[in-house]
Amino acid sequence: MSAKFIEGFGNKLAEQWVATSLTPAFVFWAGVCIAAIQKYGWDNFSQWFTPLKEPLQIASLFVIFFAISISAFIIQRLDRNVIRILEGYWRKIPLLSLFIDIRINCHKKKRDKLDQEFNGLNSSPRSTYQDRAKFVQLDSQLRHYPGEDQDILPTRLGNILRAAECRPLERYGLDAIVVWTRLWILLPDGVRADLQAARSDLNTAARVWLWSVFFCILGVILFFAWNIVWMGPIGLISATFTYYFWLLETATSYCDLIDAVFDLHRITLYKSLCLKFPKNAAEEIKFGQAITEYLWRGSDADTLKFEPPT
Repeated sequence: MSAKFIEGFGNKLAEQWVATSLTPAFVFWAGVCIAAIQKYGWDNFSQWFTPLKEPLQIASLFVIFFAISISAFIIQRLDRNVIRILEGYWRKIPLLSLFIDIRINCHKKKRDKLDQEFNGLNSSPRSTYQDRAKFVQLDSQLRHYPGEDQDILPTRLGNILRAAECRPLERYGLDAIVVWTRLWILLPDGVRADLQAARSDLNTAARVWLWSVFFCILGVILFFAWNIVWMGPIGLISATFTYYFWLLETATSYCDLIDAVFDLHRITLYKSLCLKFPKNAAEEIKFGQAITEYLWRGSDADTLKFEPPT
């Protein structure tokens, strides 16, 4: 019985080791080890590790595995904060306020320019294939910007996520932040699984970006301390690639899923609240605003009319 238990425990530990080996934490610490070996040589490490008895060698490997797991867990707890930073919520840092205003103004000008070009193509009586292709491209780019100036953020990621937060309010009068928890409970299991997978991918991309930044910073430090040249550029390339070719794409897919949830499943929320459906789109916006107020603070508005559940 004990032999089977030990075998099972060993298999579980091996599975955990493989899972940890594939994490950004393992890649980060592997790079640090390579830099240390480059500085001090493999022979020094071999002379320290080889004379140890087998239990001490196993214990040393277990301590390394445990340290990697702890560092991965700590960074994982920072996913939400990292995404908030990448969105551009830096207002509380006084020295960055000027930079933030400059970036916001740049995004406003770009959005206004896209809007003018979009309206120009939309009002054109004749359009070629190239015009239609540009029309679709401009429409896609405008979709990733909030409609109001006060909602513009200083980063592309922030504007993509903020635009998705604002669209339910603009279309249906529903504040996504207030309504989302109630709507989430009502979603089918398959929809929840898709959303969780997309959010997990977004969190993983943010985690890889943070590890890349740490690797870049450590590379700069070791450049002056150990004259290690390669770590800084690799960390910088990894952080840049992760942001532009992974994080932004994943955020776009995640926001598209959120749009689809509000488009298709908001009716389920209305039914669960035993509310009478609005008659048209214009009426639904006022209806959604009343629901938001009702769920957030409570309301006695006559806009909301209840009906018996069926």
